[in-house]
Amino acid sequence: MVIDPADQAAVAAQLGREPRAIHEVGHRCPCGNPDVVTTLPRLPNGTPFPTTFYLTCPRAASRIGTLEGSGLMKQMEARLGEDADLAAAYTAAHEHYLATRETLGREAGQDVPEIAGISAGGMPNRVKCLHVLAGHALAAGRGVNPLGDEVLDLLGDWWSTGPCVGPCVDPAEDG
Repeated sequence: MVIDPADQAAVAAQLGREPRAIHEVGHRCPCGNPDVVTTLPRLPNGTPFPTTFYLTCPRAASRIGTLEGSGLMKQMEARLGEDADLAAAYTAAHEHYLATRETLGREAGQDVPEIAGISAGGMPNRVKCLHVLAGHALAAGRGVNPLGDEVLDLLGDWWSTGPCVGPCVDPAEDG
Protein backbone atom coordinates (compact mmCIF):
# COMPACT_ATOMS: atom_id res chain seq x y z
CA MET A 1 0.00 0.00 0.00
CA VAL A 2 1.24 3.48 -0.84
CA ILE A 3 1.10 6.04 1.96
CA ASP A 4 0.38 9.64 1.06
CA PRO A 5 3.66 11.60 1.27
CA ALA A 6 2.03 14.23 3.50
CA ASP A 7 0.97 11.52 5.96
CA GLN A 8 4.44 9.96 5.81
CA ALA A 9 5.97 13.38 6.56
CA ALA A 10 3.55 14.07 9.41
CA VAL A 11 4.30 10.71 11.04
CA ALA A 12 8.04 11.24 10.62
CA ALA A 13 7.71 14.65 12.31
CA GLN A 14 5.62 13.15 15.11
CA LEU A 15 8.12 10.36 15.76
CA GLY A 16 11.27 12.37 15.11
CA ARG A 17 12.44 9.67 12.70
CA GLU A 18 11.33 7.96 9.53
CA PRO A 19 8.50 5.52 10.23
CA ARG A 20 8.95 1.86 9.40
CA ALA A 21 6.59 -0.70 7.88
CA ILE A 22 3.52 1.56 7.70
CA HIS A 23 0.62 -0.15 6.01
CA GLU A 24 -1.88 2.68 6.30
CA VAL A 25 -3.21 5.45 8.50
CA GLY A 26 -5.22 3.63 11.14
CA HIS A 27 -6.88 6.72 12.59
CA ARG A 28 -6.79 10.47 12.12
CA CYS A 29 -6.80 13.03 14.86
CA PRO A 30 -9.68 15.52 14.67
CA CYS A 31 -7.08 18.00 13.32
CA GLY A 32 -6.57 15.75 10.29
CA ASN A 33 -3.10 14.41 11.02
CA PRO A 34 -2.54 10.68 11.48
CA ASP A 35 -2.48 9.73 15.15
CA VAL A 36 -2.31 5.96 14.66
CA VAL A 37 -0.72 3.98 11.86
CA THR A 38 -1.19 0.31 11.19
CA THR A 39 2.10 -1.44 10.65
CA LEU A 40 3.08 -4.61 8.89
CA PRO A 41 4.06 -7.53 11.13
CA ARG A 42 7.65 -7.46 9.84
CA LEU A 43 9.95 -4.47 9.62
CA PRO A 44 11.85 -3.97 6.34
CA ASN A 45 14.94 -5.63 7.87
CA GLY A 46 12.88 -8.78 8.62
CA THR A 47 12.47 -8.21 12.37
CA PRO A 48 9.04 -9.28 13.67
CA PHE A 49 7.02 -6.27 14.83
CA PRO A 50 4.01 -7.07 17.04
CA THR A 51 2.73 -3.48 17.39
CA THR A 52 0.06 -3.39 14.70
CA PHE A 53 -1.58 -0.17 15.89
CA TYR A 54 1.18 2.37 16.51
CA LEU A 55 0.19 5.58 18.27
CA THR A 56 2.13 8.41 16.62
CA CYS A 57 0.73 11.62 18.11
CA PRO A 58 3.27 12.96 20.62
CA ARG A 59 0.63 14.85 22.62
CA ALA A 60 -1.54 11.79 23.09
CA ALA A 61 1.56 9.71 23.84
CA SER A 62 2.71 12.19 26.49
CA ARG A 63 -0.65 12.20 28.22
CA ILE A 64 -0.72 8.41 28.13
CA GLY A 65 2.76 8.36 29.69
CA THR A 66 1.37 10.40 32.56
CA LEU A 67 -1.46 7.89 32.97
CA GLU A 68 1.03 5.03 33.00
CA GLY A 69 3.00 6.78 35.72
CA SER A 70 -0.14 7.11 37.84
CA GLY A 71 -0.48 3.39 38.50
CA LEU A 72 -3.45 3.00 36.15
CA MET A 73 -2.05 -0.14 34.53
CA LYS A 74 -1.90 -1.99 37.86
CA GLN A 75 -5.47 -0.94 38.63
CA MET A 76 -6.69 -2.13 35.23
CA GLU A 77 -4.84 -5.41 35.54
CA ALA A 78 -6.34 -6.02 38.99
CA ARG A 79 -9.80 -5.43 37.55
CA LEU A 80 -9.15 -8.11 34.90
CA GLY A 81 -8.83 -10.62 37.74
CA GLU A 82 -12.05 -9.43 39.40
CA ASP A 83 -14.40 -8.75 36.48
CA ALA A 84 -15.10 -11.73 34.24
CA ASP A 85 -16.97 -9.62 31.66
CA LEU A 86 -14.09 -7.17 31.39
CA ALA A 87 -11.61 -10.05 31.07
CA ALA A 88 -13.71 -11.65 28.32
CA ALA A 89 -13.96 -8.35 26.42
CA TYR A 90 -10.20 -7.82 26.77
CA THR A 91 -9.57 -11.35 25.46
CA ALA A 92 -11.83 -10.56 22.50
CA ALA A 93 -9.74 -7.40 21.89
CA HIS A 94 -6.62 -9.59 21.88
CA GLU A 95 -8.21 -11.89 19.30
CA HIS A 96 -9.21 -8.88 17.15
CA TYR A 97 -5.64 -7.60 17.32
CA LEU A 98 -4.24 -10.96 16.23
CA ALA A 99 -6.76 -11.33 13.40
CA THR A 100 -5.95 -7.86 12.08
CA ARG A 101 -2.21 -8.54 12.15
CA GLU A 102 -2.71 -11.89 10.45
CA THR A 103 -4.74 -10.25 7.68
CA LEU A 104 -2.08 -7.55 7.19
CA GLY A 105 0.64 -10.18 7.07
CA ARG A 106 -1.25 -12.32 4.59
CA GLU A 107 -1.89 -9.32 2.32
CA ALA A 108 1.81 -8.39 2.46
CA GLY A 109 3.02 -11.97 2.01
CA GLN A 110 4.54 -11.96 5.48
CA ASP A 111 4.35 -15.05 7.63
CA VAL A 112 5.53 -14.20 11.14
CA PRO A 113 5.42 -17.34 13.30
CA GLU A 114 7.78 -15.76 15.84
CA ILE A 115 4.93 -13.61 17.20
CA ALA A 116 2.00 -15.97 16.62
CA GLY A 117 -0.49 -15.64 19.47
CA ILE A 118 1.26 -12.55 20.87
CA SER A 119 -0.66 -9.31 20.52
CA ALA A 120 0.60 -6.22 22.31
CA GLY A 121 -0.01 -4.12 25.38
CA GLY A 122 -0.06 -7.20 27.60
CA MET A 123 -3.27 -8.60 26.16
CA PRO A 124 -5.05 -10.83 27.03
CA ASN A 125 -4.03 -11.20 30.68
CA ARG A 126 -1.87 -8.19 31.53
CA VAL A 127 -1.86 -4.44 31.03
CA LYS A 128 1.64 -3.27 30.16
CA CYS A 129 1.31 -0.52 27.53
CA LEU A 130 -1.54 1.97 27.46
CA HIS A 131 -0.19 3.48 24.23
CA VAL A 132 -0.91 0.24 22.38
CA LEU A 133 -4.36 -0.11 23.92
CA ALA A 134 -5.28 3.47 22.97
CA GLY A 135 -3.92 3.01 19.45
CA HIS A 136 -5.99 -0.15 19.08
CA ALA A 137 -9.11 1.59 20.37
CA LEU A 138 -8.65 4.53 18.00
CA ALA A 139 -7.99 2.38 14.93
CA ALA A 140 -10.59 -0.32 15.62
CA GLY A 141 -13.24 2.03 17.00
CA ARG A 142 -15.05 2.18 20.31
CA GLY A 143 -16.27 -1.07 21.76
CA VAL A 144 -13.41 -3.29 20.54
CA ASN A 145 -10.85 -2.77 23.31
CA PRO A 146 -12.50 -1.89 26.63
CA LEU A 147 -9.33 -0.78 28.38
CA GLY A 148 -8.24 1.19 25.33
CA ASP A 149 -11.61 2.95 25.41
CA GLU A 150 -11.02 3.82 29.07
CA VAL A 151 -7.63 5.30 28.22
CA LEU A 152 -9.21 7.45 25.51
CA ASP A 153 -11.84 8.65 27.98
CA LEU A 154 -9.09 9.73 30.38
CA LEU A 155 -7.01 11.52 27.73
CA GLY A 156 -9.34 14.38 27.13
CA ASP A 157 -9.07 16.47 23.97
CA TRP A 158 -5.33 16.20 23.32
CA TRP A 159 -5.79 17.87 19.93
CA SER A 160 -7.62 20.96 21.21
CA THR A 161 -4.59 23.27 21.03
CA GLY A 162 -4.06 22.51 17.34
CA PRO A 163 -2.09 19.93 15.41
CA CYS A 164 0.98 18.42 17.01
CA VAL A 165 2.97 18.86 13.78
CA GLY A 166 2.54 20.81 10.57
CA PRO A 167 -0.54 22.61 9.38
CA CYS A 168 -3.94 21.32 10.35
CA VAL A 169 -5.46 19.42 7.44
CA ASP A 170 -9.21 19.16 7.11
CA PRO A 171 -9.80 15.73 5.50
CA ALA A 172 -13.07 17.02 3.98
CA GLU A 173 -11.15 19.73 2.12
CA ASP A 174 -8.20 17.53 1.17
CA GLY A 175 -8.75 16.87 -2.56
